[in-house]
Amino acid sequence: MAERKLIIKKRKFQGTTSVISARLPDSMIQEIDRVAEETGYNRNEIITRCLEFAIGNLETDMSEGGRP
Repeated sequence: MAERKLIIKKRKFQGTTSVISARLPDSMIQEIDRVAEETGYNRNEIITRCLEFAIGNLETDMSEGGRP
């Protein structure tokens, strides 16, 4: 499988938003902050783009043993 990269582009989401809370490992937060510093985006924008990428490339496995 070819390696996939997340390329940060111009903001595409415009609309209403909601606040959520999630627990992340400290090391992941540090990496998000590093990327934010490098790109000039804030932490929220980096997380949003990562989630957009993940959802857009998500495959579900509903076979036996897969979680519903």
